[in-house]
Amino acid sequence: MLKIAIAATFLAAALSAHGQPMPADAKGGSDHPLLSRYTGSWLIGWRTSNFAEVMPLQMLTEDIAKKKKLDMNLTVEGELTELFYSSPKGRTALEVQRNYEGALKKAGASLVYTCTGDTNWGCFTGGGPASMLLWNSVVPREQQVKVEGGAYTAFNATAQNLRMSLFKLTRAGADTYVTVYSVDVPKDTEDFGDSASTYVQIVQPKAMETGKVTVDANAMSKGLHAEGKIALYGLFFDTGKSEIKPESKAQLDEMVKLLQASAALKVFVVGHTDNQGALDANLALSRARAQAVVDALVKTYKIDAKRFAAAGVANYAPVASNASEAGRAKNRRVELVLQ
Repeated sequence: MLKIAIAATFLAAALSAHGQPMPADAKGGSDHPLLSRYTGSWLIGWRTSNFAEVMPLQMLTEDIAKKKKLDMNLTVEGELTELFYSSPKGRTALEVQRNYEGALKKAGASLVYTCTGDTNWGCFTGGGPASMLLWNSVVPREQQVKVEGGAYTAFNATAQNLRMSLFKLTRAGADTYVTVYSVDVPKDTEDFGDSASTYVQIVQPKAMETGKVTVDANAMSKGLHAEGKIALYGLFFDTGKSEIKPESKAQLDEMVKLLQASAALKVFVVGHTDNQGALDANLALSRARAQAVVDALVKTYKIDAKRFAAAGVANYAPVASNASEAGRAKNRRVELVLQ
């Protein structure tokens, strides 16, 4: 992935404004592969999550959301990275923020929303939520720098001139959301005074790891009797292929237990796809995958073929939005439906 470089206005990448070496970054932390730090900044805290749900515009009121034509309930799912930086001495929030904004725009990112701390109910105030993330140990202490006053003081309530921007970067059909805000830290703040603090949040689309919890026979039975169907995510296929993969065995075993325990049970095996590709191709693929499941149950497990009927409905019945990879992953499934 191409890294977006922050074009800072000075050259001393490893030195403070006074020519002294910058302190060591928070243990284990590093810049995100997508976005470099403002040159010479100090990484004072970091946090990552393999899969998280984020609402980047939750600070908006209904009035502002309506005025700006924004969805305040915008929800993004994917891999989350949060980085907390302190700039070299003498740098301002405006200067640092403008560098991030310029780099993101140059990379082709579109600006979704921007605000300043004096915008009524449309932006954060003080140091924003970054201070509480550090103070309440939402960011583990071992992932913060150890300073006398605590890393959270870089974003304390007396911080000023908060400037926030939310960007959307679309690549290969997937949307990455980047939130950046910077604040000026008062000169009398220990360790961080006379500098700018910056919070960077990056949410990259990522398919949720499905199949980690196999739906057992008991759960399938309850789902079928309660709703007439049950979605299975433990059946695996390569992209665009209908051959069932070996790692599907655990889910197939549980399906067999269900069928053996209920000799009269007959089901439709229904394949579903996301909306990528042509509809006719998806219809054929979804049915072929359903038939592959039936074939495995009949040929490998010797279940009577008369108990099944395979069908494919492509992307006609989504359970999530196809606008994100996370949603598309939920839509790619096989369902058992009571006959």
